[in-house]
Amino acid sequence: MRNLLITAAISILLLACTDKTTTPGEPAADLVAGKSLAEANCAGCHDLSGRGAAPGIPHLAAQLETYLLESLRAYREGKRFHAALQDMTAHMSAEEIRNVAAYYASLAPLEGTARADGPETALSPYQQGEAAAQACGVCHGADGNSEIPGTPSLAGQQPLYFVAAVRAYLSGARNFSTMEHSLRGLSNIDVQNMALYYASQAPTKREAPAAGDPVAGEPLSAQCGGCHGAHGVSHDAATPSLAGQDALYLVVATKAYRDHTRHHDVMLAESSDREIENIAAFYAVQESRAAEDGRTSAQQLIDKCDRCHGSTVDNASMAIPKLAGQDQEYLARALRAYRDDRRESSMMHKMTLPYSDTLIETVASSYANRPAR
Repeated sequence: MRNLLITAAISILLLACTDKTTTPGEPAADLVAGKSLAEANCAGCHDLSGRGAAPGIPHLAAQLETYLLESLRAYREGKRFHAALQDMTAHMSAEEIRNVAAYYASLAPLEGTARADGPETALSPYQQGEAAAQACGVCHGADGNSEIPGTPSLAGQQPLYFVAAVRAYLSGARNFSTMEHSLRGLSNIDVQNMALYYASQAPTKREAPAAGDPVAGEPLSAQCGGCHGAHGVSHDAATPSLAGQDALYLVVATKAYRDHTRHHDVMLAESSDREIENIAAFYAVQESRAAEDGRTSAQQLIDKCDRCHGSTVDNASMAIPKLAGQDQEYLARALRAYRDDRRESSMMHKMTLPYSDTLIETVASSYANRPAR
């Protein structure tokens, strides 16, 4: 979830960017025949106007013919998976596929696809996470820097670790009734947004705690550094940073792992209470850093997508789909399929692999909010 959190990649009905597939000199497609085919086979889901009949169904009107051709051929050849589309295309000739693709490509862009809020006012996952985190500020600090002994700071924390910890509270794997009550009702997207928000906050530097010796704790921390990073600054989104963390919290948590009331096979099983206090003191005074930059990552990702799918791109000769005004749920579903390697495109898989659901939803929302073109 590097660049979580957060902020997805791009496109969306898509295959990869491939050269135009029609042959020079080939006769023009028959739009009348294409309309008849669409009425008989496609209109139930995509209407004759090319508008998806329900959320999650893509709009086809004014889509690039080259892209529609590539998509339909991919279903027929089993490179994309959708039972109804695979069955339908299996019974269509190459000419019929070309005609129906040309028909939908010939339609005018749909009106009314952009939502009223528009992309300019749509909240980023960072902003949504900030709003969702307000209830946590009483204990963990307004920006995630806790000032209550025994209460962990969340500022700068690794996002995947944050999400895993929240799920542990909700599942009962971590037993803390106050946390469980506070987190009830949050969706998976809410939790990911909060993770991005907290990961983007700057941790404050702490004074040495009253208990424990930071100097004595430094050599004892060698075993921890293999996972948690030099001086407790983690570079793994699933492994928590310990630098700048509340010392009492670290002591209580580490003893819980050692005593098997929390479960982790390699967590200082033979350390004494004094050694744990020294290690906690060492990490508490280390300078940490924000794990993410959620304030800019979503827009940076959208800017990257626009290089191929933006309104100023001339992609008429390439099988690159138009995304503006597309159904938001469909865009998000397609991006997740590329990320999870359930839709064939090595380029799209690599591009979307680092991105969380919340960043994917942001990209999908941005394109869905744009007027169709």
